Amino acid sequence: MKNYFIGHLLLALLVAFTGCKVSQDVLVPELNLPTTYRSATMQDTASVARLPWNKFFTETDLQSLIDSAVARNNDLQLAVKNLESAQLVLRQARLGYLPDIQLRGTATSTRPSDNSLNGVTLEQFLGTRHIEDFTAAAAISWEADIWGKIRSQKAAALAVYLQTEEARKAVQTQLVTNVAQSYYNLLMLDEQLRIAHKNLKLSDSTIRVLQLQFNAGQVTSLALQQVEAQRLTAARLIPQFEQAIIIQENALSILVGKLPAQISRSATLETVPTSRGFAAGLPSQLLHLRPDVRRSELAVIRANADVGLAKANLYPSLVITAQGGINAIKASNWFNIPASLFGTVAGGLTQPLFEKRRLRTQYYLARLEREKSIIEFRQQVLIAVGEVSDALVRMDKLQQQQTIAANRAKTLQQATGNAAMLFKSGMANYLEVLSAQTNVLQSELELTTIKKAQLDATIDLYRSVGGGWK
Repeated sequence: MKNYFIGHLLLALLVAFTGCKVSQDVLVPELNLPTTYRSATMQDTASVARLPWNKFFTETDLQSLIDSAVARNNDLQLAVKNLESAQLVLRQARLGYLPDIQLRGTATSTRPSDNSLNGVTLEQFLGTRHIEDFTAAAAISWEADIWGKIRSQKAAALAVYLQTEEARKAVQTQLVTNVAQSYYNLLMLDEQLRIAHKNLKLSDSTIRVLQLQFNAGQVTSLALQQVEAQRLTAARLIPQFEQAIIIQENALSILVGKLPAQISRSATLETVPTSRGFAAGLPSQLLHLRPDVRRSELAVIRANADVGLAKANLYPSLVITAQGGINAIKASNWFNIPASLFGTVAGGLTQPLFEKRRLRTQYYLARLEREKSIIEFRQQVLIAVGEVSDALVRMDKLQQQQTIAANRAKTLQQATGNAAMLFKSGMANYLEVLSAQTNVLQSELELTTIKKAQLDATIDLYRSVGGGWK
């Protein structure tokens, strides 16, 4: 009776400790983030990241392309499948507290040796040479979560699932960014192709005038050759831009999950606004809005759970098993109830003693992985804040460059017109016309490049603050 009481008391104490954690979680470190970004011109809590992508990008053709990419892009579909896999693992981990239950049915027939003890006994007492045994039973096994092992497994599975969700968001954010940048690159190439055609027509006009002057003996063949070389320079740009347009269309088609084809675009580079007064929000908002930062934070939580699991494996485990069913040595008596009923209950306490230091090494490795995850989290936050600051300063300085470049292009366009009129009236030579046409071509192409860079900076701001996955 005394041993029976002690056994029950020990079992009660073990159950009382069920769910205890043997490892303390390391909190996500304080980052002491600034209240504003370095390059921010104003402080506003309304981050542009909260805008859905179909509100941030207003061009109809671009919205259609992004919608197709979200539905068909293969990289995003793989991320979704990874999320579904993590969800299945999480569902399984949530059942960790439930026992394992198995149903089993067996029928055996054994004939022992006639010279063995069993053979002699069977022949003497039962008058048979065979042993038959028929069993149908349910077996239950349950491990008490004394040290929080199962809870750590659930926490790790949940962190992995949430990390996979953040990875999907990050893939979608990058996908939306790539589609938008590719679309605007097409608009830039369209504009550059238009500029090349315009400059080619201007060169053709100059050659016609110079040919008349050459026929009249007013200029030499050298002048005609130099102007023709300038015309060929402009003409060479046309197939170059046409090639780039087709290659960009093919890449964009694949990005949105379609076979290479022509991309419809009704907008032009000039009609797309670059400065819409978007606010970057506060640096602290990156912890919740930016998927890669959130994923790094979840990595710390997952590492905490892995440390708890590795530490719990060093401590004893209590497993309780039970089995019950029907058993008989004759098939005719198998369902003779209650005579054929049987049941067993057992409990086992297992303490790892010597496993070649495997469990302790796993524990130390888990702690190191946790320290690494904290360092990586800090680094990811620094990168995120730096990217937002970079996008802000690019937007500001590119706007200044665009203003200067636009004024320069306007001045050179006027200079080209004046040079053409002076050349026709004989008040300017062909070299001045060539210089003006070359400069205006370069300035107009440069202006399109700056406009595209402004759009890229705006997109980078949207991505870097955590937008694009809604």
